Amino acid sequence: MSVMVGQKAPDFEANAFHNGGFKKVKLSDYKDRWVVVCFYPGDFTFV
Repeated sequence: MSVMVGQKAPDFEANAFHNGGFKKVKLSDYKDRWVVVCFYPGDFTFV
């Protein structure tokens, strides 16, 4: 999967920490809203 600047991001589902616990969220849950998506390799991984 590749995404280019100016194209819509593909829908995906991920775990998120929210209100003191983890829950599954989908990008489509935030349709028609401004969203900033940040990701990085997990902590304590050997890069």
